[in-house]
Amino acid sequence: MIIQELTTIQHEHGYLPAAELQALSRRLNVPLYRLHGVASFYPHFRLQPPPRVYVQVCNDIACFLRGAAGIHDIVQTSAEALGLTDVQIRPTSCLGQCDGAPAIAVNGQYYTDVNAQRITDLLHTAASDRTLRRQRLAPVAYTFQCNPYKGPPTYDTVRRLRQHGDVETVLNELKQSGLRGMGGAGFPTGTKWELVRNTPGDVKYVVCNADESEPGTFKDRIILLHMPELVLEGIALAARVVGATEAIIYLRHEYSRERDTLQKALRQAQVSGFFAGLSVEIFDSPGGYICGEETALLEALEDKRAEPRNKPPFPGAHGLFGKPTLINNVETFAMVPGIVLKGGTWWAAQGKNGASGLKFLAVSGHVRNPGVYEVPLGTTARELIDLAGGLRHGRPLKAFAPGGASSGFLPASMVDTPLDFRSLAAVGSMLGSGAVVAVAEGTCMLELALNVGRFFRNESCGKCVPCRVGSDKIVLLLERMMQGHGSVDDLALIEELSATMALTSICGLGQAAPNPILSVIKYFKDDITRYITR
Repeated sequence: MIIQELTTIQHEHGYLPAAELQALSRRLNVPLYRLHGVASFYPHFRLQPPPRVYVQVCNDIACFLRGAAGIHDIVQTSAEALGLTDVQIRPTSCLGQCDGAPAIAVNGQYYTDVNAQRITDLLHTAASDRTLRRQRLAPVAYTFQCNPYKGPPTYDTVRRLRQHGDVETVLNELKQSGLRGMGGAGFPTGTKWELVRNTPGDVKYVVCNADESEPGTFKDRIILLHMPELVLEGIALAARVVGATEAIIYLRHEYSRERDTLQKALRQAQVSGFFAGLSVEIFDSPGGYICGEETALLEALEDKRAEPRNKPPFPGAHGLFGKPTLINNVETFAMVPGIVLKGGTWWAAQGKNGASGLKFLAVSGHVRNPGVYEVPLGTTARELIDLAGGLRHGRPLKAFAPGGASSGFLPASMVDTPLDFRSLAAVGSMLGSGAVVAVAEGTCMLELALNVGRFFRNESCGKCVPCRVGSDKIVLLLERMMQGHGSVDDLALIEELSATMALTSICGLGQAAPNPILSVIKYFKDDITRYITR
């Protein structure tokens, strides 16, 4: 209630006026300090009036590789040329538009593949107090292999389960399929559903984590935009299996277009009666990468600061409002209808190189055709990069991140590694968020590690000391190296800090934050030694 009320106020005023916060405090009978505590935590909320023109320039990995630094300079130059005074230009964390890098946001609207003329036009429109139009998308035809229907999904699995109530068959098919959570953790889906089903509780919840915010990650955005019905069908199935009567879709706030598509599909499903007995709500995230961590997400849903909880207990036993809660991400739910209709054996057989099933992978960086590709799990990085058209300008591959920013970087010599849970774990990496970032020769890997390190430092919630202090210290050490003042002792200190963070951080952010620089130390030492002066 608090976060939704704050969102409404900001939508109306452009920020959170003090008088409105005081009125909200009286209306909800909530102390003003608590409202400020929540509002000051989330990056989407503003406590001061916005400028006439507010520009956010994405500077995270995909945009960084496609010239984000130059875009910031172009925005500054354009603003000066137009004589704009009431303007604010800020670097920002990943906007989720990595397939259209470089990307910016102007007064809350998102624009991709921007250039100098486009930026000037946008700033002129915003400064003239004219409404900025949402960027049109180029028509793209997606054929989803995971879609078991010949056309749009028709919720057949929900009908069958409602008629026959054969929950055990659903669980058995999920287990046989080998489907694992596609948000990063990779926990077996059938086992998770069964655990929540068998946990006693008068009230249970299903939560869809649609808050993908790791740099390079945008696969769930494409699924929500082009096949929201599959996700909703998976959610409805999950609710019936675990015994939940309430479901919440926690949606990244940058995904306004996807929200519209999802809301339309949800209304149609509700009118058709597919969600009878199930309440489904779309909750707009107030921002912050940390909200993708499942317990931080639950804290946000409970109108608190999104600070991860200590585990155990796990959400399946003690989740939202202390009740058993099933949490899966968009892609995981989208896979379920096909498994139930065609069988777990069918889905498992879609994989290759010893892996089971299908996988959506977001490809960005220096490739010719960045985008989302649905491939057999176990497809190699080389095959995926080839699907994306290879590298631009014929440049050779230097490195790739196989699973998002937190997976670290692997050298081009490992490009034939299958992209699946086991194969990547065997080489010390992970499938992670399903984001593959290709890096061409000529890129300084130390500079790239610093870019990713800044992201994790900026997005740390600050709750635990190892993550808050450790991520900042690593960035300071890398900045010192880039300035030519690094030492061999700095590398040893980074490795010591990384070990401490991995062992003592509360959540995965702090545990994985050192991975990029550790991988650079391991595989790209030459990119570091030229900065070592002592």
